[in-house]
Amino acid sequence: MPAITCSITDQPIDAAAILNSAISPSDGAALLFLGVVRNHNEGREVGHLEYSAFREMAERVLAEIAREAAERWETGDITVVHRIGRLDLGEASVAIAVASPHRDAAYQASRYIIEELKRRAPIWKKEGYLEGESAWLSGHSPAPRELAHE
Repeated sequence: MPAITCSITDQPIDAAAILNSAISPSDGAALLFLGVVRNHNEGREVGHLEYSAFREMAERVLAEIAREAAERWETGDITVVHRIGRLDLGEASVAIAVASPHRDAAYQASRYIIEELKRRAPIWKKEGYLEGESAWLSGHSPAPRELAHE
């Protein structure tokens, strides 16, 4: 059974440490995906992002998603870290490391994890624009029945 490690942090993401945490001698491929803060979105200049999360629920959902990916593609270990707080341009907001005996499984599992994370995890993003305004972007808000499981 592969190790699944998922966390929410307010500290900068150490990409090398996350990648190394997923690799084992049985893997022939290791893939690291980083989501980083870009300077534009939908025609507006972005200066920074702020992430907020329902931490305990987000970590549980990330672990569920990573387990689904590990089972579906028979990967090795998976590590997922999402940052919260204020992030400047170029900083990593999310890191996903997937190790696997074969590269195709690592690519597919990583893609699945980031797409499901954006769809299901209770993590919210606020864009800070260069002209001074800011706006929360749509994200996943847990339904009352999801909160009841906490």
